[in-house]
Amino acid sequence: MRLRNAAVAAFGAFTLLLTVPTSASAATGEFRYTYIGLDGSPQVGVIENPVGRECFTLPEVQDPGAGAPAHSPRNRTDATATVFTGPDCEGDYFTLRPFTGRGSERLELRSVVFSH
Repeated sequence: MRLRNAAVAAFGAFTLLLTVPTSASAATGEFRYTYIGLDGSPQVGVIENPVGRECFTLPEVQDPGAGAPAHSPRNRTDATATVFTGPDCEGDYFTLRPFTGRGSERLELRSVVFSH
């Protein structure tokens, strides 16, 4: 009887561990930024429902030696977004509030991390 109770308790704990992190670790909404495309025209990049506390290096501008950084970020997620001038969330940074945070063309970025 004790073995069965222990197995049920262990299974319940395991199930709880699988469900809690996925629902609590993602921001809801989208984060937009502008970058210069290969043809020289402005392009819009989007990150939808980003995982929180994980650094996102923007793929279009990840190499500082290959071109201009992204700019004009728009944070439409429910999390605070911290944008960085360098890849891998390094360099100078600026914080954008949830839902309405935005930056001008002067705010350059190559990576971003979300608070949750």
